[in-house]
Amino acid sequence: MESGPMERDCVVIGIHGLANKPPADEKTRWWKAAVSEGLARNQGLAEPAFRFEFVYWADLRYDAPLSEDGNREPYRPYDGTGPLPGGDAAPVLTANAVLAPIYAGIDAVEEATGLTLVDDVILEHRFDDLWHYHAERDFARRVRARLSERLRAFRSHRILLVAHSMGSVIAYDVLRMLEREDPALRIDHLVTAASPLGLAKVKLKFEGEHGPLRVPNNVAAWTNLADGDDVVAIMGSLGPDYAASERGVGVADQRVVNGYRRPDGTPNPHKSYGYLRTPEFSGIAARFVADRPEAVLPAGEGEGPAAQKRPPARQEDAERNAGMTALAQTDGPAATLPQFGRGKARS
Repeated sequence: MESGPMERDCVVIGIHGLANKPPADEKTRWWKAAVSEGLARNQGLAEPAFRFEFVYWADLRYDAPLSEDGNREPYRPYDGTGPLPGGDAAPVLTANAVLAPIYAGIDAVEEATGLTLVDDVILEHRFDDLWHYHAERDFARRVRARLSERLRAFRSHRILLVAHSMGSVIAYDVLRMLEREDPALRIDHLVTAASPLGLAKVKLKFEGEHGPLRVPNNVAAWTNLADGDDVVAIMGSLGPDYAASERGVGVADQRVVNGYRRPDGTPNPHKSYGYLRTPEFSGIAARFVADRPEAVLPAGEGEGPAAQKRPPARQEDAERNAGMTALAQTDGPAATLPQFGRGKARS
């Protein structure tokens, strides 16, 4: 696709999620490498050129970044070549298929009563960064400032904002805040991945600060990506909870397959690097590279090489199915959390 003489420059801006991170420069390189790998494999862009900016806030919560020895989940390129499996290759039985109906009932009660006892326990003990974000105003203010300042710095660009995990909470808060403070600023595409925006506690906090839940008016498109085994994104779809913006923009929910595995071979379907390499995200990111080629849509949404060449579900999908069959016989959400590691959720 040729760019016109008045075409604005593009930028991809990422913001990370929960837990401590490697040093900022390393984390930035790894996010960009994951995006580039996905563009190469899923879109055929061997050396994609795009400007990437990263909003790093872990230093506001942790005294020192993760060391190389302390990082159990580094970025590593996938083996093999060619397009990666898309959401059409996802297993039918997943953690969220089992847990979402249970949580939906809890969610309805918590929203109706304003008492979020279940969410409070989950957030305080498993996702304590998000707990502190809600409880400590100065921390929240400083985190939000980092993202809002970066968005304002690139206001003349076409912006793809990629928010992972807790980063999606920060992004939503900032975008609703900028509606009021800087209404001329526009985001061309917001992508949320592994998002906890479906949790009752999070939704009630948003409503208390911003009013009714809806797509921010400064967003031209919002795509939400969720792996069916990522229990942080337990509800999967956000569209039912977030109404369209005043401009008629709604949430486009897309199921994906996050194939990330730790060096020891264990999966983490919540990991950012896996989401950044999905065909669904690559199709969006391709519209923001230097030459802005027409993106190949995921299978089922259009024609093109990815729709024709994407391989069937990989061996780990079968492993997940077996694991989820066992999971269905457990006592509830707490039994699923160890798949993110023995400590806090890692993103």
